[in-house]
Amino acid sequence: MPDETAPGPGPVAPLPVAPLSVTTLEGGELPEGLLDAVVAYEDALRRDDAAALADAFEPGPGSVRVDAQGVLVGHDAITAFRARRGGAPARRVEECHVRVLDPGSAVVVTVNAPAGGGRGVVTQLWRRGAGQPWRIATAHVQAPRPAVDTRVWRVVGGPLVPARASSGPLAGRTVAVKDLFAVAGHAIGAGVPAWLAEQPVETRSAPAVELLLAAGASVAGLAQTDEFAYSVAGRNGSWGTPPNGAVPGALPGGSSSGPASAVAPGQADVGLGTDTGGSVRVPASYQGLWGLRTTHGAVPREGLLPLAPSFDTVGWLTRDAATLRAAAEVSLGAAPAVPTGRGPSGSSGPSVVVDPRVLAAVEPDVAAAFTEVVDALVGDGRLPGPAAVEVGDLGVLLELFRVVQAAEAWRSHGRWIEAHPGVLSPDVAARFAVGAGVDAEQEQEARVGLAEARRALDAVLGDAVLLLPSASSAAPRLDASPEEVDRVRGATLRLTCLAGITGRPAVSAPLLRVAGGPVGLCLVGPRGSDLALVDLAASLVG
Repeated sequence: MPDETAPGPGPVAPLPVAPLSVTTLEGGELPEGLLDAVVAYEDALRRDDAAALADAFEPGPGSVRVDAQGVLVGHDAITAFRARRGGAPARRVEECHVRVLDPGSAVVVTVNAPAGGGRGVVTQLWRRGAGQPWRIATAHVQAPRPAVDTRVWRVVGGPLVPARASSGPLAGRTVAVKDLFAVAGHAIGAGVPAWLAEQPVETRSAPAVELLLAAGASVAGLAQTDEFAYSVAGRNGSWGTPPNGAVPGALPGGSSSGPASAVAPGQADVGLGTDTGGSVRVPASYQGLWGLRTTHGAVPREGLLPLAPSFDTVGWLTRDAATLRAAAEVSLGAAPAVPTGRGPSGSSGPSVVVDPRVLAAVEPDVAAAFTEVVDALVGDGRLPGPAAVEVGDLGVLLELFRVVQAAEAWRSHGRWIEAHPGVLSPDVAARFAVGAGVDAEQEQEARVGLAEARRALDAVLGDAVLLLPSASSAAPRLDASPEEVDRVRGATLRLTCLAGITGRPAVSAPLLRVAGGPVGLCLVGPRGSDLALVDLAASLVG
């Protein structure tokens, strides 16, 4: 959006101080220093002066900033939101209307003309205490809506691809397709502009796309992804970080970040994504959506740019369980519908299991929320009392997963990356560098370890449903340090790798809530139980 959340300030003329039209409402006199503070704030926006912008808002928990994406409460949240927005787009203030409330407070309404066109309106409550400068207590930003938010979408249409049928389970629904799938008439971008520039136009759409079109859905557009889909954070150094539709100023989750950020605010009904190490479940968790990672291989992967084929799966993100169920049903086709049932080691015990030690890998507030929700669902009879199991050492399992994933990722894209040094963001480049360093012996050892881990997990889980949080925390803030983002990523992958190692389906249902935002409740079921798993998750709501 062309407001302070969008990336990239372009060339901008100096702020028009002299010809600025200032109107004081109801004949009040303009308080000394107020207009200077307003001008200084606009100039700080133009320069992307984070320190000056932080100082412009009242300190403490009471300051508020509102825009179309949500409400930020408190100076810390507002400052964090600004830290990684990449600067405000150029805008020229053309009008300024002031209503003086008393000598120490005034409402200021400015009308601005963004370089991208249209008109924006910013309404602010400015206050000053004795001996203090003017600062903003409350701000409401109303910006003209762009045709395309390139942080979310690479290309959109009206629609981009029409439905193949006028009726069907998804009739009238729109789909945001992750920019890894082939869509006829368009190249695959993979979140990397330099890659996109070299790719041919696809002549046919991927089967996963065609299945949705045949069910009555239309493709709204191609949605952004993290670079080569090798992330679960949602940052993109080339196109900008998509907004989190549930938590302003937070990371959206990746690598299906674009589809999630299109679905959350209602720009699309279905996000068609992929999940290798959590790339559907994590954005679903961070943005309060429903998400399904399908049984490995259950949905055709032809026409899908690979990352790590041993783990790559197709999945969907939606705002409700019914739409998720419809997308899954039309896409799984002849895939066997395996019910959830038997407990560990094929016993006739409980069909729901948990590993209490898994909660040690998540933040304390997430562990508390998980326990509270599961206890409540058991208490009202919507879930049987879960049996305790031991899935193994999560650190060891993750390391085995990472080695194989890294080796396959390098095999998929290493030659191109070597020919284009410096193109990728440092964090993504570092992951590929790890893959480049995995030799054949290390990869084979990890594959043997993974096969053993899969057999052990299958013996432990049987046909039961494993319950765990979808992510280790709520979405990290945009200004979180690279070290913090990496820490959260590692903790979350300890959870998400379980489905990847076993090839099992996993549903993220938006049932948990902590102070930082939504967190998904994840249900991992036996292979082939995708539809039954969605039905079970849906039964837990309400």
